[in-house]
Amino acid sequence: QVQLVESGGGLVQPGGSLRLSCAASGFTFSTYAMNWYRQAPGKEREFVATMSSTGGITNYADSVTGRFTISRDNAKNTVYLQMNRLKPEDTAVYYCNVIRLSRGYWGQGTQVTVSS
Repeated sequence: QVQLVESGGGLVQPGGSLRLSCAASGFTFSTYAMNWYRQAPGKEREFVATMSSTGGITNYADSVTGRFTISRDNAKNTVYLQMNRLKPEDTAVYYCNVIRLSRGYWGQGTQVTVSS
């Protein structure tokens, strides 16, 4: 079955960096676009970034463009989210997502807290 396991979250000061990882299994990772979403307390889950199956196409939410970078390693079945110049408003649970056969799959999420 499809499994997505996020890691790399934590507490970081404003202006700092974190790199999130999402290890995928149960499907042919290299043939699917992968996505990152986040959900802040009391808010709807929102799109953060996406990368095509080969990595040639990426797209970002306006709020993270220029600060976050999505990447993937198809040999390791892993997608990453490099987050730089973090702001308090980036505080959220970050989720990895894949849409396979018209169904969305989610990991358990990893908490990112940006605070001084």
